[in-house]
Amino acid sequence: MRLAYAFVGLGHLGGNLAASLLRNGFPVTVFDRDPAAIERLVALGATAATSPAEAAARAGNAITCLPSPKVSEAVLAGPNGLLDGLPAGGTWIEMSTNGRDEILRLSALADAKGIEALECPVTGGVHLAAAGKITALVGGSAALYERHRPAIEAMCAKSFLMGPLGSAAVIKVITNMLAFIHLVAAGEALMLAKQGGLDLAQAYHAIVASSGNSFVHETESQLVLNGSYDIGFTMDLALKDLGFALAMGRDFGVPLDLASRVNAIFEEGRRAYGGDAWSTQIVKLLEDAVGTELRAPGFPARLEA
Repeated sequence: MRLAYAFVGLGHLGGNLAASLLRNGFPVTVFDRDPAAIERLVALGATAATSPAEAAARAGNAITCLPSPKVSEAVLAGPNGLLDGLPAGGTWIEMSTNGRDEILRLSALADAKGIEALECPVTGGVHLAAAGKITALVGGSAALYERHRPAIEAMCAKSFLMGPLGSAAVIKVITNMLAFIHLVAAGEALMLAKQGGLDLAQAYHAIVASSGNSFVHETESQLVLNGSYDIGFTMDLALKDLGFALAMGRDFGVPLDLASRVNAIFEEGRRAYGGDAWSTQIVKLLEDAVGTELRAPGFPARLEA
């Protein structure tokens, strides 16, 4: 019998993850501050709730996918939060990106109420989440992971149990740090190609087939070349994750010179275009500085798996 889940946080990423659960036959009760987001999931077969507590009480287990630790704490432990509805022995699965200290602190709040916690941030992008092909990075007990593995595998093509709680936060922040570094590097590479007189479409494909390729170049460079930049991930979120990485560097005694420089570039990007601008628009800083756009025909406005 499939376990039931409350799902709170139905944005670009969470909405697709919840939809994957529904497609695979899991009973899902949903809540979000945006009524339209709830309606989209109800149309796919979800049950609507009026608060996180109500959703959790109906399901017995809860999943969150939220933009910041502050929001996660409010949804978990605030008035009408998940801890007001989850029964003792229930599970909270946190799919948001957090720092290690944040997930350990929040899981302690759950543990005090007899609720087990599993961290399960995902990586790969919104387009892979939409197709159920994203990757899960899991932290927590092996037994709890096995209990909820069917649901995790319904949402994610791959999952890696990294170790105890906090382990997934570390690797997720590392992967995001690398992605932002790669994005800035890909933009610089394409601009060199442009200013060197190369055909940008041909340059893109040559890099894909080269030792300089990256997942970010293969995916996000296409959105730059199209001009949409529509990655479904914002400057604010990028800076949140880079902040986690820099904090870990200080805590672990690791100088992160490259990540620090990329963080400063993203700060400049946010000042120029706003925190709600797509993170891929960081390349626009270079376009504006050089006075030329990186465009080529044949590239999509949005990614598909």
